[in-house]
Amino acid sequence: MSLQTDRQLSYRSLLAVKGIPRLLGVALLGRVAGQMLSVAIVLFCLERYHSSSIAGVAVFASLFPGLLFSPLAGALLDRQGRTAMIRIDYLLAATCLLGIVVLARLGALPVLLLVAIAAIGSLTGPLSNAGTRTLFPMLVPRALWDRANAADSAGFVVAVVVGPALAGTIAGLAGGSAALVATTVVFLAAAVSLTGVPNPPRATAPAGSLVGDARDAVRHVATHATLRGLALSVAASNLGYGIAVVGLPVLVLGHLHHSAGTVGALWAAVGVAGAVSGLVVGRFDSDGRERALLISGMLMMVAVGVILAVCNDLGIAVLAMILFGLSNGPVDIGLFALRQRRTDPQWLGRAFAVSMAMNFAGVPVGSLLGGAVLTVSVTLAFLLMALANLAGALLALSIPRHGGGSSAKGWRRRGGTSVGRQDRHPSQSRPDPFLD
Repeated sequence: MSLQTDRQLSYRSLLAVKGIPRLLGVALLGRVAGQMLSVAIVLFCLERYHSSSIAGVAVFASLFPGLLFSPLAGALLDRQGRTAMIRIDYLLAATCLLGIVVLARLGALPVLLLVAIAAIGSLTGPLSNAGTRTLFPMLVPRALWDRANAADSAGFVVAVVVGPALAGTIAGLAGGSAALVATTVVFLAAAVSLTGVPNPPRATAPAGSLVGDARDAVRHVATHATLRGLALSVAASNLGYGIAVVGLPVLVLGHLHHSAGTVGALWAAVGVAGAVSGLVVGRFDSDGRERALLISGMLMMVAVGVILAVCNDLGIAVLAMILFGLSNGPVDIGLFALRQRRTDPQWLGRAFAVSMAMNFAGVPVGSLLGGAVLTVSVTLAFLLMALANLAGALLALSIPRHGGGSSAKGWRRRGGTSVGRQDRHPSQSRPDPFLD
């Protein structure tokens, strides 16, 4: 690659694409809030109900119902303005969290009500998760997709640095309720920051009913060799991640005898390592190497699970979580690149929402399973984390090496960015500027 081309395909060129800096900011705030929530809800439950099982159920309720709603969410994204749908999710999440805090303060928050409110708040999650993710290939020229994916991944891991550390620190100083209040504030900030984010035109006008479009999206992903393979592989790996969400606080608080702030600091170590990993991997062309990236990252996670299963020292836990973070870059870049390159732009919102939901399904299931297993054995829980990632690596072999629903022609017909837009070199884009 020449020096001229390297400059034209740099991160600076990415930030010169109209609307990308603001979108990156919105995605970062939304993800910081989500990461804060994943830690705050666990610490809130451990503090209030003194039960890892209830914490696992609460995490499950805060994630799984939204996965069931994802086909409808994808159809809405392809029919309506994406920014409006993203804002709706952030506002609903903030409202539900505030309700939990108020009811807890009034002494009127039994476990069933907590689970119900958490479930309601999760319903619109796919609108923001898929909404922000689908905006990147619509706004960014195809030549900059690897850079955009790396920035997306880096934004996610920065959220992993800031979110859990912030939630853990606030919970340690002022309690779990205060951490939930802080999470509410960040969700509201994300909703406000959406103002000014470009809203690309729809690829096609809605042709059928909303339910019909949602049903077609599920069928499309289930019969698409690449998206189906990703769903099986990444969902299995995310089962391990879900176990870690509940397992790490139990390990740190109950076995290593450190504070809630230490839990946040360990997740921050994941974020720092992941940010470096994502930016480095994103500098190289991933085309044709996506499966290898996925498998290598998942095998690193196998080692993380084994190390945490025998961990009896904070220093060892720190090393394990750094390795955890280093695994994120290869997995995220491989996942994002495969899904973008092999999804037809006509299906962007629907296919992304369903695919992301299937990929993420392992997290709430893992948290639910982890919460139950942790009452028996912390070691067993982390060995299950390792086994889940090994299964994910093996299932990644089912993803076709080439094709499998490739949409390269569809993107070229549409100029490599949003529908109806001329294909312009990054250096010709109007200066102005983002994982999941």
